[in-house]
Amino acid sequence: MRNKGSKKLTIAKGKQKPIRLSLSDKRSVRTQFGALPFRIRDGSVEILLITSRGTGRWIIPKGWPMDGETPAGAAATEAFEEAGVEGKLFHQVLGFYAYDKGFAGERLPCVVAVFPLKVKKQLKSFPEKQERRRKWVSRKKAAQLVGEPELRQIIKDFDPKALR
Repeated sequence: MRNKGSKKLTIAKGKQKPIRLSLSDKRSVRTQFGALPFRIRDGSVEILLITSRGTGRWIIPKGWPMDGETPAGAAATEAFEEAGVEGKLFHQVLGFYAYDKGFAGERLPCVVAVFPLKVKKQLKSFPEKQERRRKWVSRKKAAQLVGEPELRQIIKDFDPKALR
């Protein structure tokens, strides 16, 4: 869809089909949607990180596509379930990162589209509270704590002023 000099990307609702890496490889790349929860405190951007359930490493909330939900909407749902936050959702993709997810004893390659979420409300009780820790940190610290290089770069480059 094009509007006088600007380009817009429309992502259709529906199930995400795996992208095949090769015909001989039964492992398929899967798409996930992640939220980058942020807030502004004393003029500085802070990012909310959570721990993964398995290894306890620092990550952002993310999950699988959801029937009838937009990619950004699925990311917001994951932010609620995994981090207990709600807020203003932006539908623009900040970037993509790849990681291998441990699944049924195997490593499943995933690509995550990251959507910004300006946190307005942090809940005391949320579905995965007992399974995760959460921590507000500066952009610089968040980039140091996450393990995926592309996610590190997305966090370093994040500028809330550029959001539409």
